[in-house]
Amino acid sequence: MTRIPLDNDNDTRQVGSSACFICEIVSGDAAREMEQVLAEDDENIAFLTRSPALTGTVLVAPKHHHEHVVRDLCESAYLNLMSLVYRVAQAVETVVPTERMYLLSLGSQQQDPHIHWQIAPLPPGVPYSDQQHHILSPGNSAVPWTYERAVELADQIRAALARPQ
Repeated sequence: MTRIPLDNDNDTRQVGSSACFICEIVSGDAAREMEQVLAEDDENIAFLTRSPALTGTVLVAPKHHHEHVVRDLCESAYLNLMSLVYRVAQAVETVVPTERMYLLSLGSQQQDPHIHWQIAPLPPGVPYSDQQHHILSPGNSAVPWTYERAVELADQIRAALARPQ
């Protein structure tokens, strides 16, 4: 699996000094075209991430800026969000070869405070020592990514989402 190093110090400076990137995506900011929107409803949005740790990494977040996974969402809002996570993860698995689907909520008050769930499909054949926390560690590395590849994968995932379950 080809990987490229990330400039974590630069990413941290940019995130710490800029507006909420998820709120920018929700608002339709043209500078966020790499984060192809895959699905959305009145409350939530799912999109490809700009620097994926794994091919097919998707973030699913509430459209409204919330910062605490449990205390900021009522049960029905949480379950609606998790329903979208489930549907998108199923669609990703039909498009991206997946040995294991990682689902997790990351971020902190210092960086990426807007709550979101990360869907990260582990490809088959990755040695155990390179799986789990290692492969998802911020600043570790990412898969090479282009706008064209993002559009292509987004189209495939959208088509999988549109198929009857």
